[in-house]
Amino acid sequence: MDILQPPGWARPRGYTNGVAARGTQVFVAGQIGWGPDQRFATDDFAGQVRQALENVVAVLAEAGAEPAHLVRLTWYVTDKGAYLASLPAVGEAYRAVIGAHFPPMTLVEVAALVEDRAKVEIEATAVVPDA
Repeated sequence: MDILQPPGWARPRGYTNGVAARGTQVFVAGQIGWGPDQRFATDDFAGQVRQALENVVAVLAEAGAEPAHLVRLTWYVTDKGAYLASLPAVGEAYRAVIGAHFPPMTLVEVAALVEDRAKVEIEATAVVPDA
């Protein structure tokens, strides 16, 4: 995987501007902050982020992928203010689940998610390198 950083651009914090990768593509549907039983353990924003990321990692594992193979994350949040207010805890949850890998990311505030208690939904794309 090659990180794409145009010359003269300031380095982004917490994400990468782009990547180039070859291999098996893995597309993960949007994951929300509930557990495998489809029940929410918390309404805490960072807690739901952590669970959503754990769900992404579980789906990746089914394809033999791991967090280091992520090439794109798209986050949908119902409250940008709650996201910004929770940044330290969100960052801690991210590093605990994903580690120090920061692929290209987009965050969008939406009016609602399908599940009423969901505060965040994260979809992912990964590329597992060819052997």
